[in-house]
Amino acid sequence: MKNVQSVLIANRGEIAVRIIRSAKVLGLRTIAVYSEADAAAPHVKLAEDSVCIGPPPVSESYLCVASILEAAARTGAQAIHPGYGFLSENAAFAEACAKAGLVFVGPGVEAIRLMGDKAAAKTKMIEAGVPCVPGYQGDDQSDAALMAAADQIGFPVMVKATMGGGGRGIRLVNSASELSDALATARSEARNSFGDDALIIEKAVIAPRHVEIQVFADAHGNVIHLGERDCSVQRRHQKVVEEAPGPAVSPALRSAMGAAAVEAARSIAYRGAGTVEFLLDAQSNFYFLEMNTRLQVEHPITEMVTGLDLVAMQFRVADGQPLGITQDDVRFNGHAIEVRLYAEDPAHGFLPATGRVEDWAVPPIEGVRVDSGIEAGQSITPFYDPMIAKIIAHAPNRDEACVKLVSALKQTRFFGLPSNLGFLIDILQRPAFLDGAATTAFIGDEYRAGYTPPPVTADIYVMGAVLEFLDGRDHALARTIEPMNELLGWSSGSPITSYIAFGNSKAVHKFAVRSVDMDQLEVTEGAQRYVCSVIRRTAGEVTLRLDGVKRVLLVRRIGEWDLHISEMGQIYRLQRHRAGGQAESLGGDGRILAPMHGVLIEMRVAKGDRVEIDDKLAVIEAMKMQHEIRAPLSGVVSAVLKTAGHQVVDKALLIEITPDQAA
Repeated sequence: MKNVQSVLIANRGEIAVRIIRSAKVLGLRTIAVYSEADAAAPHVKLAEDSVCIGPPPVSESYLCVASILEAAARTGAQAIHPGYGFLSENAAFAEACAKAGLVFVGPGVEAIRLMGDKAAAKTKMIEAGVPCVPGYQGDDQSDAALMAAADQIGFPVMVKATMGGGGRGIRLVNSASELSDALATARSEARNSFGDDALIIEKAVIAPRHVEIQVFADAHGNVIHLGERDCSVQRRHQKVVEEAPGPAVSPALRSAMGAAAVEAARSIAYRGAGTVEFLLDAQSNFYFLEMNTRLQVEHPITEMVTGLDLVAMQFRVADGQPLGITQDDVRFNGHAIEVRLYAEDPAHGFLPATGRVEDWAVPPIEGVRVDSGIEAGQSITPFYDPMIAKIIAHAPNRDEACVKLVSALKQTRFFGLPSNLGFLIDILQRPAFLDGAATTAFIGDEYRAGYTPPPVTADIYVMGAVLEFLDGRDHALARTIEPMNELLGWSSGSPITSYIAFGNSKAVHKFAVRSVDMDQLEVTEGAQRYVCSVIRRTAGEVTLRLDGVKRVLLVRRIGEWDLHISEMGQIYRLQRHRAGGQAESLGGDGRILAPMHGVLIEMRVAKGDRVEIDDKLAVIEAMKMQHEIRAPLSGVVSAVLKTAGHQVVDKALLIEITPDQAA
C-alpha cells in the first residue's frame, strides 16, 4: 500500500473481523470502533486500536457520523472501511470522509447517491440499456399516485423503499385491498431504517431466481465481473442460503448478465466492489433489481470460487492502484455454498432471539470457512442484526459442497439461545434445493405452515436421563475417596436406582436409572425399558449406544435445571422438573407477552375493545424489522399494560384479553 497505512473499520461483528484480517495481511494498522454493548467483542480485541463511539443504540454509535470521524481523527486513521449495513451506502458519510481528508474504501459519492435511490437508479439503468422490471418511480409519493400506478402496472406488485436494503421497506402486494397497509408499513420501516420513506412500485416477477453479479472497477477505467451468486433462498426478503456459481446460469447467460452488470457500473463511473442484482425468470430473462454499492454479506462464496481476496482488492483500488487483472484472468473453480446462522426462534415464527451464547464452535473441516464476529460468553443484544456467522463450504462440485456443508452444520455447537441451525440443515436436504430448482418462492412453497423443529422424542429424554445420572455420579465420585468401580451404583441390598424427571406443569417424563456395570445403564419409564452403554464421554460430547444403536451427542448444561442436547444439528432443551414450575404463556390464556426485546411502535387496541383471532394488536420493532403481534384468540381486551413509544423487554406483559369462553 502506497498512500494508506492505517484504516478505521466503521462497523462491527463478523464483517469487521473479516476486514481486519485482510487489512493486517496488507500491513495496515487497524482501528475498531465499538458501542458500549460491544466493548468485549472479537473485532475490538483483534484490532490494534479501538475507540468507544457511544451507547448501544445504532443512532448513537454506529450511525453517528460525528463520533466515527472523531475516532478517526483521534487515532490517526488515514482510511475508513464501512463494511456493509450501517453507513456503508450513505453518500453523506462518504462525502464527510472526503472532507475530513480520509480515504473512503468504497465508490465515489455520486455513485452511492445515485444507486442508493432506487427510482433514480432504475431510470439510469434504463438509459444504459440494462433490462429493468416495469414499474413506477415518480416524484408524486401520495397514496393516490402509488395506488394508481399499481392499478396500471397490474397486481401483484412489489412496494419498495427507494433507499431500502436488507429486506426492509419491501412488501409483496397481491391485491388492491392489501396496498394501503403495505404502503404504511413499508414507509414506516424505511423511515426508521433509512431516514427516507419514499417508495417505488414494481411489477412482481413471481417465483424468479435472485441472481447477482459481483463487479469490480478501479480509477483507471477498468471494469470486470467476478461471476454470479444465486441468492434465491430467502425469508422475508432476507437471504438465507447463497451459492456460486448459480445452478441455473449457463456460460452464455453468465456472459450476458456479466456484460450488463459491467455496463451498469461503467455508466456511473463506478469504483471498487459492487453488486448488480437481477431477477431471473424461468425463460432466462433477467431484470435489474438494484445495485449495492458496497461489499456483500455473501462475498465469501465468490472468493472461494475465484481465489481472490475481495477486501484486499478494495483496499488496493482505494489506494489508487489498478485492478491488476482483466476479465480473461478471472477463473472459476468448483462450487461454494454459504448459509447464514441467525439467533432466532424457528418454533415461534423466527422471532429474533437475545441472550448469552454459552457455547459456539464449528469443527475444522477442509474446505469449510467460518466468518463470525461472536464468541462463547458474548451476548446477542436487541440492538443489532441477529446474524451470528456465515458458514461456507467449497468443493469441486455442487453435490459435494452441499454434503460438506451439511456435515459441518450437524457438528456445529451453538448453545444458549435459539438459532436457525436445524432449519438450515433442513433446507439443504430438501429435494428442490438439491436439484438446484430453488427460486425466491422456495421457502414459501416448502414451508407453507412454517418450520417446526422436531419434537423431543422418547429416546432424547432417555439419553438426557442417562446424562443426568452420569453427571450425578461424577459429582458423588468427586467427593468420595478411591471407590471400587465394581461397587458403583450398588448397595448391600440391590442396585441403587436414581429417579430423574424432565418437564413442566403441562407434562412430566419420569425415569428410573440404575447401573448394570460401570459403562452400562438400565433406564425405565413406566413399563418401557431401555439399555444404554457409554462408549466415549468428554466434557462436551458423549457417544452412547442406546438399545444397540450408536448415538453421538453434543451437550451443554446451562444453569442448574437446563440440559441442552444437540444431535445431528438439532438442538433439544430438557428441563429438570421442578414442583410448582410454571409453563410459559404463549397467549392462549389471554395474556399477550412481548415476543422479544424491542420498541413498541404501535398499540392498536384499548381496554374494552373486542378482538377476533388474528387481529393485529401491536407492532414491535427489533433488530431493524417490524414484527406484528396478532390475537391468538377471540375476546375482549381487559387491560393494556404498555403504550407505543416505549422499550419493552422479552416476555413483558403487553395486553390481557378475556377469552370468549371465559366471558
